[in-house]
Amino acid sequence: MSQDVLPSAPINPSPSGEAPLVVGLDLGGTKMAAALVDIDGTLQGPVASCPTPAHDGPAAMLEAISALVQKVVTAGTHRAPGAAVSIVAVGIGTAGVVDVEHGTILSATDAITGWAGTRVAAGVRERLATAGLGALPVHVENDVDAYAAGEAWLGAGAGAEVVLMVAVGTGVGGALVIEGRTRRGAHHVAGEIGHVPVPGAQGEPCTCGRPGHLEGVTAGPQIHRRYLAKGGEPEVPDAREVERRAAAGDRIAQEVYRDSAACLGRALAGLVTVIDPDVVVVSGGLARAGDLWWEPLQRTFAAEIIDPLASIKIIPATLGTTAPIVGAARGALALACNNDNHRP
Repeated sequence: MSQDVLPSAPINPSPSGEAPLVVGLDLGGTKMAAALVDIDGTLQGPVASCPTPAHDGPAAMLEAISALVQKVVTAGTHRAPGAAVSIVAVGIGTAGVVDVEHGTILSATDAITGWAGTRVAAGVRERLATAGLGALPVHVENDVDAYAAGEAWLGAGAGAEVVLMVAVGTGVGGALVIEGRTRRGAHHVAGEIGHVPVPGAQGEPCTCGRPGHLEGVTAGPQIHRRYLAKGGEPEVPDAREVERRAAAGDRIAQEVYRDSAACLGRALAGLVTVIDPDVVVVSGGLARAGDLWWEPLQRTFAAEIIDPLASIKIIPATLGTTAPIVGAARGALALACNNDNHRP
């Protein structure tokens, strides 16, 4: 049974005899956040966070993850603040290409130094055992996959059979959830929309080193880069300011935002034609840009998509920053189920 799918059989109670809880953790390049989550996907305690020691090496990263899990466990629930609780598993959503079966990072950018090759599940499990939390199952998956799992379970994609998830912020990521199961692909990169070649991105440099990919035009830092390259005001520091300038009527800012959204619309039309999902869910900082971004996205998609698929909606995510925590927790719950079901 895939560890992504929650079996119909209940998880055995936690050692305290109460309904099982897990910790879901969202690991970002600058911050990590975690919370207790129950089997219904409800957060049962406050979200705790800490800075990510992204450039201090894998050992420091594993220590920080383990310390945050311990903090969440000892903080207790909303019902009993400060009363340590028992958990049955830990779920982690992290940047990078992840071998989910072994909880290992296969490849990663330099946003987290030395992250590629790190045995995250084993490292966290060992540290938590040393801290007295027992030999807990640890589920590790890509952060966009975790976001997609949360949205498909309880968010904008709830009830849909096939959900295509797209995250557009500092990078462009994607994930595919079919019948509750996140499709990883033969090489663990299924749904990775950011590196799809797309008309309108020709010659634009991408973070992967190859030109012409969606991320080279659509990601926030690339919007900022293109704004400056086209003659925009040099004092503009980031994509957020480009967005403000576009809303105020800056012609160059409006052009790069329009190009960004149009390229995504073309890419989504191609993917939707191949996949035929029930819905496309879009998250990330760009998804909050309003009509400035959404209107050309929707218009371009509608112009490119074939008639039988014209009813497919592109909608914003609804769970916000808790989505990857809930999604990672879902993977942890499923892993705990599987471990229970295979006990003698």
